[in-house]
Amino acid sequence: MPVDAQIADLLRRAIAADPRGIEELTVEEARIRGGSVVVASVPFQEVAEVRDVTVSTEPRIGARFYRPAGGKLPLLVYLHGGGWVVGSVALSDNVCRALANASGCAVLSVEYRLAPEHPYPAAADDAFAATAWAAAHAKELGIDADRIAVGGSSAGGNLAAVTSLMARDRGGPKIRAQWLHVPVLDHDFTRPSYTTNATGMGLTRKGMEWFWHLYAPDVVTRDEPYASPLRAKDLRGLPPAIFVVAECDPLRDEAAAYAERLRTAGVPVTYLEYPGMVHAFMGWSSVVATGARAFEDVGRELRRALA
Repeated sequence: MPVDAQIADLLRRAIAADPRGIEELTVEEARIRGGSVVVASVPFQEVAEVRDVTVSTEPRIGARFYRPAGGKLPLLVYLHGGGWVVGSVALSDNVCRALANASGCAVLSVEYRLAPEHPYPAAADDAFAATAWAAAHAKELGIDADRIAVGGSSAGGNLAAVTSLMARDRGGPKIRAQWLHVPVLDHDFTRPSYTTNATGMGLTRKGMEWFWHLYAPDVVTRDEPYASPLRAKDLRGLPPAIFVVAECDPLRDEAAAYAERLRTAGVPVTYLEYPGMVHAFMGWSSVVATGARAFEDVGRELRRALA
């Protein structure tokens, strides 16, 4: 189906306000703009506890911990989007509050290092280190080390998939579920969804090429499974996956391909594709009803996976 009319109107207004693609900006300008051309967000929600913490690894990693009401809770390690170049814990604050309340999970939002100052594999290493740290400090955090999920949006979805691979390959920590929201899973820009949705849908093919250039400037490394999980030779033994996919997203086809490969490898998959939606639609839930519904869907699936 065509892009949702409300989404199309948001995109038109955003492009009228600033027609430049992200690839036309400096890194500093992109960070100021926040990556997205659309000015819309997730409504603020109160949660029982919010505090900043330090992940005591080397290098040390900042994080923000969210806790809804309850006793010993499951944990979602959240990895923000932004092409590994933009985004932050602060910009993800409302998202994490909504996720905590929808899922009943504590949420650890990770301030992983950004490219180009810290290219691949810095972000992936930080995502895994923060997850391992959380499992080791479960008692201190008041969470259940046997009920940990990793999740994220876009590049954060990539890091969640990569963390799941690393945890399997390195013998832990135990991850019960991976939530992949419009994830980056490969660097193949020739897939049909990249052609159909190359422009006009917020995230563009040129934008993704720009992100990959800054994150993994050595093109040889892009084939590594910890950069492009879809290129991993063996996907057996990975945690169950919850996909949230937008129909009008350049990344749609790589998500579908990864979901199919996981199923073939015997990994349980929940695949939720939202018609007419574009790449960042969950982040626009304040004005896009389908984005708000997706939070409810993700919360339900995480509760089920971590029961």
